[in-house]
Amino acid sequence: MFISALELFKIGIGPSSSHTMGPMLAAHTFIQSLKHHLPQQSEKHQIRCTLKGSLSATGKGHATDRAVALGLHGYLPKEVADHDLDVLTQRIWSSSFITIHDEQRVAFCATSDIIFDTGKSLPEHPNGMIFELLDDVGNVIVSETYFSIGGGFVNTASEIKQLVAPLKMKNDASVPYAFDNAQVMLDMAEKSGMSIAAMKQTNETQTLTQQTLDDGLDKTWQAMTQCIKRGLNTEGILPGGLEVARRAKQLSQKLAAENNTNMNDWLCAYAMAVNEENAAGHMVVTAPTNGAAGVIPAVLYYFINHEKGTAQDVRDFLLTASAIGGIIKHNSSISGAEVGCQGEVGSAAAMAAAGLCAVRGGTPAQVEHAAEMALEHHLGMTCDPVGGLVQVPCIERNGFGAIKAYTAASLAMHGTGEHFMSLDNCIAAMKQTGEEMSVKFKETSLGGLAVTIVEC
Repeated sequence: MFISALELFKIGIGPSSSHTMGPMLAAHTFIQSLKHHLPQQSEKHQIRCTLKGSLSATGKGHATDRAVALGLHGYLPKEVADHDLDVLTQRIWSSSFITIHDEQRVAFCATSDIIFDTGKSLPEHPNGMIFELLDDVGNVIVSETYFSIGGGFVNTASEIKQLVAPLKMKNDASVPYAFDNAQVMLDMAEKSGMSIAAMKQTNETQTLTQQTLDDGLDKTWQAMTQCIKRGLNTEGILPGGLEVARRAKQLSQKLAAENNTNMNDWLCAYAMAVNEENAAGHMVVTAPTNGAAGVIPAVLYYFINHEKGTAQDVRDFLLTASAIGGIIKHNSSISGAEVGCQGEVGSAAAMAAAGLCAVRGGTPAQVEHAAEMALEHHLGMTCDPVGGLVQVPCIERNGFGAIKAYTAASLAMHGTGEHFMSLDNCIAAMKQTGEEMSVKFKETSLGGLAVTIVEC
């Protein structure tokens, strides 16, 4: 089950890949499907969206309703990244219909036709949503259920059932290095004598030209860099009501004025810059999610600007990171609603550690070790956003994720690659921990910091 680097790293908008980008894509997909099945006299029909599970619990703070409305009106995350979303949302909110074809309209009011159902989650996944086309007396004519499974990826009800027993990548004949776990990846690297980045590149170029791949990776990095720079040059209070102030600009200016060369401080400044942009609903890159979008850019930006990395280093870093991210996604989850923040910031730290180790000249075994250490020391981390917003503890957490990633890469480079706990075992532990974790700590804002802040 091959996952391209250009699928894992997606340019879109904040504040959440699973609660914003995923629902927008699902809504867009549903409205496109109606073009082929729209009954006559569609003006008398109505569209309704019901959000379930984590989407209903934290959807308000994650702007899920806004995302659904944008998607139903034909917008995609990448397309609105440079729009003034406040203006666009205001126009959509004042509308009472959706134009399907040039002359066909369906009734839809964002304030009443998006329902936050706080009842029981759908059994397949906590991020479920049901889209329905109703006739003039409320009968359901068309219905489709979608699941936002993390990182902006979306499955229909029929598709997600196939993920219960996922196909093994090693049986995928479409790519020559179809590793479905870390051990197979290491075996293939040893047999071929190739780096992880080289194997990943070979897989990618089975369906993409080398130029298309390079352009895509370069564009991904440009977007990450743009996000960091915007965050480092923006002040103010983040939206949502918590009155959380942006700090990245002030921190970076202070570090520069003091000629501070402390790696940890700069990593935090870069990571926080990205996640402040994400919390504001601005353009970010899923890496692998929006909630963890600051870790990989911070580590790579520091390496490029403080350790004189090259353009090719950027590509190798992203290819290596995406190989690790694909393995984690395939064997566990990158969704905070499914396994907690260990699946978001933990996965991002593992990917960043692997990428950094690779561009520093690490062997495949050292790269795997770096990824394992970074993930291991995020195991059990809960997703408990205060107020349903990706501000506390998410922004600072990305800074700490970046620090752990850098530390893991450095430790791996001091070793031979031999170690006790494998990445595969660590991923399995993350999955088990997520399955046994209370729903209160999986992006529902029903436990942890989300409730203690209220109690205090």
